[in-house]
Order: sequence, then C-alpha cells, then structure tokens
Amino acid sequence: MDVYGLIGNPVGHSLSPPMHEAGYETLGLDARYVTFEPAADAGAEAIEAAETLGIDGLNVTIPFKQDVLDAVDPAPLAERIGAVNTVDFSGDTPTGYNTDAVGAVRALAHHDVSLSGTAVVVGAGGAGRAVAFGLADEGLSVRVANRTESKADALADEVPAATGHGLDSLPDLLADADILVNCTSVGMEEDETPVPADALHSDIAVLDAVYTPIETRLLQDAAAAGATTVDGAWMLLYQGVEAFERWTGEDAPVDRMNDQLREHL
Repeated sequence: MDVYGLIGNPVGHSLSPPMHEAGYETLGLDARYVTFEPAADAGAEAIEAAETLGIDGLNVTIPFKQDVLDAVDPAPLAERIGAVNTVDFSGDTPTGYNTDAVGAVRALAHHDVSLSGTAVVVGAGGAGRAVAFGLADEGLSVRVANRTESKADALADEVPAATGHGLDSLPDLLADADILVNCTSVGMEEDETPVPADALHSDIAVLDAVYTPIETRLLQDAAAAGATTVDGAWMLLYQGVEAFERWTGEDAPVDRMNDQLREHL
C-alpha cells in the first residue's frame, strides 16, 4: 500500500484526505492519505521521519511550508517562491514542490480564462507569492497590491516584470486588468472584500483563494459586475490534483475529487 499524507499544525480541518482518497478509490489504487500534526517547530524533523517510515508523498501546510525547505531538494519554482507544499519521496532525496502556483493557473484555465494580459494579485504573503510567480511564468504582467506597499514592492522585485502597489491603487490597476486574484484572508471571517466593488468590470476574471465561504463578498460583487468568477475551492482542488498526479503518475479523476471536496466544505 502506498501512503501519502499531510503535515501541518493544526490539520484537523483539512479537506485533503477525502479529496485524495476519492481519487485513489476511483482509480482502484492501493493507497491511503493520512494526516500528521508535528510540533510547530518540527517541520524538518517530520520530513526526515516520513522518509524513514517509507511515506511516499506529503502535502505541507501551515506552519511548515518554509521550514521544510532545508529538509528537501526544492524544485526551481518552489525555491523561487520560498515555500514547499508537496514533497515526493520517490527519488534519492526528498524533492519539494509548490503546487499552489499551478493550482491557481489550472483553476483559471478550467474556467476558460485566457492566461494572457495583465493580472492583479492582492496580497504579498505565501499564497500571493505562489500565485504571482505562477501567473508571471505563464507570461502575464503581474501587479501586486498589498496593504503594506513595501511588501508588495519586495515581492515585485523578485517576480519577472511585476510591479508593487498599495491597496489604494486597486481602482487604477483593475481598470484594464484581465485577471484578479485575491490571496488575502479578507472575506473568510467577515462579509468583507479587499477590492472596491465599483472597480470590477465585465472584462475581468476574478479568483478568490478564500474557499470558506464559497461565495465571498468579492465574488458576489464580481458576478454583479458581469465578471467571470472562480471560487477558492477550485484552487484548492487543483493544487491537490497536481500533487496527486505527481505522486501516482496517473491522471487524477478531477470530477470525482471535486465532488468529494465540495461535499465536505
């Protein structure tokens, strides 16, 4: 039996187990997906322990995405982002990947969003870094907007052809933008949005990385403006799909995994 799993602290809320196990069941794979909750300062040790135990692959979530970099051989994109959320143990040494970037790209592509033109990424934290690099690698011109403008500038300095801005620049940035991705947690706890509703328009596609609730205030405002909307569960799905396919070498049963994910939201 192949064993895959997730390390994080906490992990009790994770939707990854039912999503991945639905994939294994659909393809008839002899595999299980389990969760591990190491001490908050033991990310690197957890990778070493997993390798010793013969674990085949791990997802990595908060607070370990940066900590495990020293315990793996990071793929180029993960190294540029500075965070790992997927580890593959099939090689001579554990290899670390970041599938958050691909998750956003595949979520947009699934909704027939053209990956060209200009993208505005709101937030310069971990998710913002991954999405900014992912979209830039697709050839988009990326504008990073963040509450602390200096953090947006710092990220933009690392991302090819990107620029950094404060949140007060959003109306101007969005006027001719093709894609907007919210990578902040705004909208998760309260009925709030980081983007002025009147800055949205029908020629933009809006992805909100927040997936609880599924229909955030930002997505409601975007739909009212006639924009294409992509909820955060699609990004969550496709980052998992990317890990699943890397580990198993099989095409993931995306529809079945999506059904199971949304059943547990």
